[in-house]
Amino acid sequence: MSENYKISREKMIENLNEDLAREYQAIIAYTVYSQTIKGAAYNDIAGELELHAAEELSHAIQIANQIDYLNGTPTTKPKEVKMSDKAEDMLRFDLENERVTIIAYRERIRQADAMGEYAIGEVLRKIIAQEQDHLQDLADALGIDTPNIND
Repeated sequence: MSENYKISREKMIENLNEDLAREYQAIIAYTVYSQTIKGAAYNDIAGELELHAAEELSHAIQIANQIDYLNGTPTTKPKEVKMSDKAEDMLRFDLENERVTIIAYRERIRQADAMGEYAIGEVLRKIIAQEQDHLQDLADALGIDTPNIND
């Protein structure tokens, strides 16, 4: 199995930069959404989104550190942030971004382990635990079941 995930350091740097761009996207989205989400039903979740923004910043720093460890240069460009005037749309955008992020980190952990970069895998395992909490928080706010994530 691990042979299927074995990649070069350069490819890992490229993949981690994709992850970093997604973390930047999350920081921006959570920051903006937490301040612009409207409606009494969303007052509690707005505060939760602020906490998510801070956690995503921590993730970005950790990912940038791993890129530097691999002698790469961290990206400065975020993925696109979707906007809407509707609170439910914003939460659904975040939910989908978390889903994609979890799938990417699962793959990245396998790649890191296949490379023998177990410390990178451990950093990512800690991050993915928080991302799963974010996914659960968003699903709860939307009143839906947590999406089944199959990669």
